[in-house]
Amino acid sequence: METLKKPDDKILVLDFGSQYTQLIARRIRESHVYCEIHPYNMRIDEIRGFHPKGIIFSGGPASVYDTEAPLVDEGVYSLKVPILGICYGMQMMAHQLGGRVQPAMEREYGPAVIQINHADLLFSEINPVDVRVWMSHGDRIEKLPPGFETMAYSDNSPVAAMGNLKKHFYGVQFHPEVAHTTCGRTILDNFIFKICKCSPTWTMKSFADMVITSVREKVGRDGVICALSGGVDSSVVAVLLHKAIGKQLHCIFVNNGLLRKGEAESVRRIFKDHFEIDLVYVDASDLFLERLKGVRDPEKKRKIIGNLFIEIFEREARKIPDAKYLAQGTLYPDVIESVSFKGPSATIKTHHNVGGLPERMKLRLIEPLRELFKDEVRSLGRQLGIPERIIMRHPFPGPGLAIRIIGEITPEKLRILREADAIVMEEMEASGWHDKVWQAFAVLLPVKSVGVMGDARTYEQVIAVRVVESVDAMTADWARLPYDLLANISNRIINEVQGVNRVVYDISSKPPSTIEWE
Repeated sequence: METLKKPDDKILVLDFGSQYTQLIARRIRESHVYCEIHPYNMRIDEIRGFHPKGIIFSGGPASVYDTEAPLVDEGVYSLKVPILGICYGMQMMAHQLGGRVQPAMEREYGPAVIQINHADLLFSEINPVDVRVWMSHGDRIEKLPPGFETMAYSDNSPVAAMGNLKKHFYGVQFHPEVAHTTCGRTILDNFIFKICKCSPTWTMKSFADMVITSVREKVGRDGVICALSGGVDSSVVAVLLHKAIGKQLHCIFVNNGLLRKGEAESVRRIFKDHFEIDLVYVDASDLFLERLKGVRDPEKKRKIIGNLFIEIFEREARKIPDAKYLAQGTLYPDVIESVSFKGPSATIKTHHNVGGLPERMKLRLIEPLRELFKDEVRSLGRQLGIPERIIMRHPFPGPGLAIRIIGEITPEKLRILREADAIVMEEMEASGWHDKVWQAFAVLLPVKSVGVMGDARTYEQVIAVRVVESVDAMTADWARLPYDLLANISNRIINEVQGVNRVVYDISSKPPSTIEWE
């Protein structure tokens, strides 16, 4: 799909490899200003063509005096556009504009206190004394570039913030985008509103209107096929496109037999009955289980499931003669990853997309959510009237329960895992924890353990419970659930799910572990 028409007021973030780069864009969008992330080496003509109201240089792991240090095209300083450099971005700006950067005697990682000695617009409405910020640097500015002045300092950084007030070039040694910087939101808002003069026009209503108009113009009278899974991304795509083109949208829902308890029935009821969307339902449960019989290797499972899905989807799609487009729920983090500072991602899991379907079927691609972060997709879903139980659904992998059953897939193992997983979700919802975490689910382990039920010895399955907190799934930490909640989950699974006599809780973070087990 061609890039959608962008709002007039927008901020450009140039990425120098910081782990917080996406967070910068998220913070700006939370203030209803449109923002995009591009690599630091974006060509100057492309930067000019983007027409940014302001530019932000992200942080990064490099040092400006490294021989291969990433540097922005210096033509950016002649665009007469306000610039904010963060951490490495500030050091690079100082270096390129005639200042001097050197290794600090003491590195500064973590919380720090700065004092503001020049409020100006960037620090407007901030108490100048004892401002708590988050530092992450080993270098510091020893000499300011011509035209700049010190705006804040700390015990370890004589220049914790600097500014050329005439040109509206600013730099901060700390990270305003992280929650640990108590005034970070105010600093970013001051930059985008008071310095860049942006208007808060980026809303999900304006986005929905923009997509609907764009899709109608692009599609004309042709048909669009959408692979509907029931997850939040594909659900929002389906409802959004249905509002745009109505009966020209054809959704295909393939039940691979690896879904959560009651999922197939729920999807059919909501989309066919509530939204009156043309939904083709294909129950291929037996076929998927037959192909997976005896397969234990997780990558083989993924390939079998992915290839069979494409086979079935392609067969069903060919029954829709007017279809010229395929809709996918690609999100902005996927787009960023493909053009990131570190280069294209080395491995793209096959269950994150529909393989080579567009090329094989001679379909053109429509990706109406490719400008959005996950939280924005949920906000858009609410704008479209999608039920909250779908909007707040936790992520569910394309291979489904197949990668939450370690080892061979059998109908009995699927029964056990479905029942256990349903209990996890019921207890998370009842306790109010469901919407506080990124993801919660059960995993069936390939081991048995000894137990005692009544007076009898048992030798049955082990369930692992995995609950993580995250912003975008790139990193995640295990959720510190209350003991009483964990006890309820464990007791119910052992008492209600026949074949299980032990429950364990996964306390691994990502990295080094992944969120899913396979």
